Amino acid sequence: MSIFIIAEAGVNHNGNIDIARSLIDIASSAGADAVKFQTFKASKMVTRDAEQADYQKIENKNSNLSQLEMLKKLELSLDDHRVLISYCKEKKILFLSSPFDIDSIHLLNDLGVQIFKIPSGELTNLPYLRAVGLLNKKIILSTGMANMLEIKAAVGVLIISGTKKENITVLHANTMYPTPMSDVNLTAMNVIANSLSISVGYSDHTLGIEVSIAAAALGAKVIEKHFTIDSTMDGPDHKASLNPHELNEMILAIRNIEIALGDGFKQPSISEKSNIKHARKSIVAKTPIKKGEILSEDNLTVKRPGSGLSPMMWDSIIGIVARKNYQVDEII
Repeated sequence: MSIFIIAEAGVNHNGNIDIARSLIDIASSAGADAVKFQTFKASKMVTRDAEQADYQKIENKNSNLSQLEMLKKLELSLDDHRVLISYCKEKKILFLSSPFDIDSIHLLNDLGVQIFKIPSGELTNLPYLRAVGLLNKKIILSTGMANMLEIKAAVGVLIISGTKKENITVLHANTMYPTPMSDVNLTAMNVIANSLSISVGYSDHTLGIEVSIAAAALGAKVIEKHFTIDSTMDGPDHKASLNPHELNEMILAIRNIEIALGDGFKQPSISEKSNIKHARKSIVAKTPIKKGEILSEDNLTVKRPGSGLSPMMWDSIIGIVARKNYQVDEII
């Protein structure tokens, strides 16, 4: 099954529906399977006094604003959602959005969204997890900031609430924007897979594209990566997001990795079969050999091409009587 690539637009639309449409254009053109936004009502997501995260203060010109004030500027209305869902259908790319409160879960469900992406911050939110699990939809669960016990507990809630385990994909993630390479710990993705016997993927917040490509090579079934129109724009996530060219490069590389992984059955490939006779060797006459002479290490050697007897038959040939005359270099 092909790796499911999510181009994470997030809040990089800056509250502007035209920018959001442009992000859909970019994701569709790059060949992503889905473009994902964020659905929330700021007043139901954070308290009045909640501060911005440290990385948001660094990247955001309005660092003096509370989280509530910052997020209000980034909300998408119900009509915005309808416009973006319709535009995604037109551009032949799947619309996704992460809900950040229970009302937003119901809003997305009412709009017909079939895959629910649970953000890392909601992994320990029991009422939220239960509300998503009750829908019995496909779920992608991010696990930034989590340990294995918390991940197991969250998956357990989803399953008990009514979601089939085979419909859940767990994403290894780190919520620092950007994530330092020393904190990626990419092999944890397969630890999750083995510990929970569950489908896994990777939500990438590093700079660049190499870690997403590595995740593809390690067996990720889903890869999520932030992107933007312009990484110099003001906003909490732009600077840690890929530009359009980088998104194209990442998706192309992941698709090439998918092809390169193959089926795992070791045999000569179609492209190299013609090389066998040129690169391998055969048993040939080292010296002139007369009919009736005993074949030995003194009159035999191994040389290209590989169109004769394989040198793996060497021990079987030594000591046999020659049935004909052989010239030097003639294949036995």
